[in-house]
Amino acid sequence: MSDITFDDFMKVDIRVGQVVRAEPFPEARKPAIKLWVDFGPELGEKKSSAQITKHYSPEGLPGKRVLAVVNFPPRQIGPVKSEVLVLGVPDVDGEVVLLVPDKDVPIGGRMY
Repeated sequence: MSDITFDDFMKVDIRVGQVVRAEPFPEARKPAIKLWVDFGPELGEKKSSAQITKHYSPEGLPGKRVLAVVNFPPRQIGPVKSEVLVLGVPDVDGEVVLLVPDKDVPIGGRMY
C-alpha cells in the first residue's frame, strides 16, 4: 500500500454507533446480518449489512457499540441499501470480529 497524508486520513469519517436492531439476512449471497445503527442526533440511524454470523447472532447485537465508516456512498446489497460500513478485523480463520470501543463512549463520537 502507498502512504497517505493526514489530510487523506481525515477524509474517512469513522464514528461510534450503537446497534439498535439486528435481523437475519437470508437473502444475502454470503451469511450476513442486517443492522440498524444509531449514530446520535447529528447522523441518526443508518442501515448496514455485515458478514458477522460466525461470532454474532442478531439477538446479541442490540446495545453493542461499533465503529463504522459513515461517509461512503450508500451501496445496494440485495434488497438492503447499506448506508455505513461497520468495521471489523479477521480472526485466525478469516471470520469477522467487530471493532468496538473498550470503554463506554458517547455514540456519534468521531475516531481520531
